Amino acid sequence: MRAVPFGKEGLEKKDDDLKPAKKSSIRSQWTVATTAPKRKLFRRLALLFALGAFVYLFISNLPTDVPIRDRRRPVYRPELDPDRARAPGAPGPMPKLKPDPNAPPPAPPPPPDAASSLAAYSGPLRFPKLVGSLEAISSTGGASPVNKNVLFAAASLKSAALLLPLACDMGNELRNYVHFALFGGSEITLDDLRSINGLSASCQVIFHDFATTSTTERLRQSSTNGLHHIHNYMHPQALVVDTSELEEDFFLAGIRKQAPVSGIPMIEIAEDTRSRLAWITKLDSSSLAVWNKISVDILIHAPPAASGSLIHLLKSLSAADFSAGSTPHLTIELPHDVDRATTEFLKTFQWPPGRSPSQPRQLSLRHRIPRSRLTEDEGSVRFLESFWPSSPKYSHVLVLSPQAELSSQFFHYLKFTALQYLYSGAAITQEWDSRLLGISLELPSTHLGGSKALTPPQKKGTTKSSGSGPGGSTPFLWEAPSSNAILFSGQKWMELHALVTNLLDIQQKSQSLPSFFTDKLVSKRYPSWLEHALKLSRARGYWTLYPSAPTAKNLATIHGELYRAPEEYERELMKESPGSTEFPVSGGTLFESLPGGGRLLPFDEMPLLLWDGTATTLLDLDDMAMDYTKEFRRAVGGCQSLAPDDLAPRSSMKDLFCMKED
Repeated sequence: MRAVPFGKEGLEKKDDDLKPAKKSSIRSQWTVATTAPKRKLFRRLALLFALGAFVYLFISNLPTDVPIRDRRRPVYRPELDPDRARAPGAPGPMPKLKPDPNAPPPAPPPPPDAASSLAAYSGPLRFPKLVGSLEAISSTGGASPVNKNVLFAAASLKSAALLLPLACDMGNELRNYVHFALFGGSEITLDDLRSINGLSASCQVIFHDFATTSTTERLRQSSTNGLHHIHNYMHPQALVVDTSELEEDFFLAGIRKQAPVSGIPMIEIAEDTRSRLAWITKLDSSSLAVWNKISVDILIHAPPAASGSLIHLLKSLSAADFSAGSTPHLTIELPHDVDRATTEFLKTFQWPPGRSPSQPRQLSLRHRIPRSRLTEDEGSVRFLESFWPSSPKYSHVLVLSPQAELSSQFFHYLKFTALQYLYSGAAITQEWDSRLLGISLELPSTHLGGSKALTPPQKKGTTKSSGSGPGGSTPFLWEAPSSNAILFSGQKWMELHALVTNLLDIQQKSQSLPSFFTDKLVSKRYPSWLEHALKLSRARGYWTLYPSAPTAKNLATIHGELYRAPEEYERELMKESPGSTEFPVSGGTLFESLPGGGRLLPFDEMPLLLWDGTATTLLDLDDMAMDYTKEFRRAVGGCQSLAPDDLAPRSSMKDLFCMKED
């Protein structure tokens, strides 16, 4: 049945309504048609009213003390100082902190009725002062996993006083965006913290207040949660904390729990190591990001009857300061005949120094079986088989001769230079790591030939008339490697290993060897493997970094009176007594001996020498390396013609040796 309309037109009288015969019939139809829709409408209105009442009651009873959870990415509006001078390679002007005016206000902490209520509070963790500072760091690139952000953090005010000078020094270098976060339950304001620690307005540090109110256990949790928030907003490349007794236990527990989860390297500073670790302020975020990734092994090959020199070296190692990282693994290669003094000393020798029973032993002693003297080839093989990098990029080895004595600061220098020249942003951009064969701790007195004295080059821009005093002394790059005290990078060690492997293979297959292969440029006063290291440097255009004279005095001394000829050349040099190159280790600090107040020079500011001591340029070094490589391929590698792809340097050295792969 069609519904009757409700408009005027549908309610008007029709002529048929006046007919008596049909009146009752039409009346009943009208009643049925209008009653059903009215009942449906009433039910709908009742349901709508009930739903509206429920929504009203629900909204009116919502809790008002829960902060709104903002899932947006932070919107930053930093103001930059256009007058701030930028240093070369600096990350850019330091942003002035200005909170976003449109940001929602943070929820206030619960009003304290008394001091005891603050310590007993166990409600939701709040960081009421954090919103503004985190919303003011957009120009630091915190949204990217790789950036220039470095974070210093503390909960104790004493720890803050320890770290803040380092943070300011790093910030003033303008290589990083430096942040300082204050955790814990302290009610001190950041302005008061700056004032108490004597920080001027020039201190280029961005401050973040993570102070919260809670119980001790929840303060630990706040450290964990706080670092999680920092990681999301800032992605710091490194975290610097004080791990001494000055710092709060709850803070260290929370940070140590969260840092590995967030993948943030922790650099641990203590009150007694702050001055010795001041050089970290000179590094950029790229270097600090691999702080815990790099490892160093120490390798010592002891010749026969060399107990005096070996014991002297091991004692200096035991007295060294390894606060810049984990103590290196130590491997000592012993000859067949080990004298009694060495045997007795090794019985009580502890490595790491002062090792507790719970610490792992990081000492490996290897005792050779054959009684016969080593040949040149055997000496090289035994040396290169003593170490293999677990990671070519991060594993390195420090080679020491027994006549070396190290200062207590040598490990700081090695880590400082390795981080700067292998991992910094400048090193990656300019490919310094591809050129650096090793880092020497000594300043040699002679050339590799053994007879000609080495005159260290002067600083660029100085002349010989200015003298060879400290004013003209400079670190320099030399194509000639060293064997007394040198750190080899893992990648270059693998290349040297491959070079010797291929050379020995050719030697076994060839009855006559060219003079290019057999001529020695390195004196027999040095071990046989050094000749191969020189071949590698000449073929690839590699160099070794040598320290300036003032720095060398703070690193190592070589005792000429303790010299023992390499075992493979011992009979030939039995009657030879080389002059002493010893000089006393200086009492100054390493930081003071570096140029420019602890600055490490870029490679392009250092003099560059060919293997024979001739001053050269990078372009000439590359040309000479290309000529040497061509001759090597022709005379030794058996190469007639190579495709361009075959000429590309490979770590396997197959670009120098044209034999077919097995």
